[in-house]
Amino acid sequence: MTRPIDPARLLQGHSRREALGLLGAGAVMLGCEIAPNPAFAQGGEETVLTEALVLRDPDIPAAGNANGDITIVEYFDYQCPYCRKVEPELRQVVQDDGKVRLVQKDWPILGPVSVVAARMALASKYQDKYFEAHEALIGVNSKLTEPRIRELLAGAGVDVDRATRDLETNAKAIDAVLARNNDQATAFGFNGTPSFIVGKFRVPGVLTMAQFDMAIADARKAAAAKKK
Repeated sequence: MTRPIDPARLLQGHSRREALGLLGAGAVMLGCEIAPNPAFAQGGEETVLTEALVLRDPDIPAAGNANGDITIVEYFDYQCPYCRKVEPELRQVVQDDGKVRLVQKDWPILGPVSVVAARMALASKYQDKYFEAHEALIGVNSKLTEPRIRELLAGAGVDVDRATRDLETNAKAIDAVLARNNDQATAFGFNGTPSFIVGKFRVPGVLTMAQFDMAIADARKAAAAKKK
């Protein structure tokens, strides 16, 4: 049986500002603000914030070390400039550490094109090209449009026609993933992208590589203390 992750406990009794302060001086609170998105339903915390769904959703591919001792979950939007900025540093941290699982959850809050990008990326999973799609869409600095999304995916080796067909066939499952991601981010109280879960710590905002390292270290200390 999984236990629900309590958003209050994730902050370990600290305010949002204090929680970031624990990661080191100079933490920058930047991010893309959320816009109303009535397309996704709000869920109860007791059903959407279980460890299984937050850390190990079987419908979302994980990067990094599949058997890692710490999981980082990022809630992101492909059109968020801060998500694009943090991506290379986050990947480097995961690579350098070697024992971190990385789960990147599409949270398309910046309009209809963001939803299109998220759905097409998740559809690419059915041809084992999710990571290629993700890197292509998050790695650009220009504004996304539907034609641009298709162009970027094709350039990354994704069969765009097949992805379109897979999206139609699996629309219900893909939209359920996006709904779960949205419900979780809302229940955690996140106000925008990017936002992170590191182990069982809630970390809203943009972090530097050093701050990621400190958050991972704190998560490991908390996990070790719990085992004693």
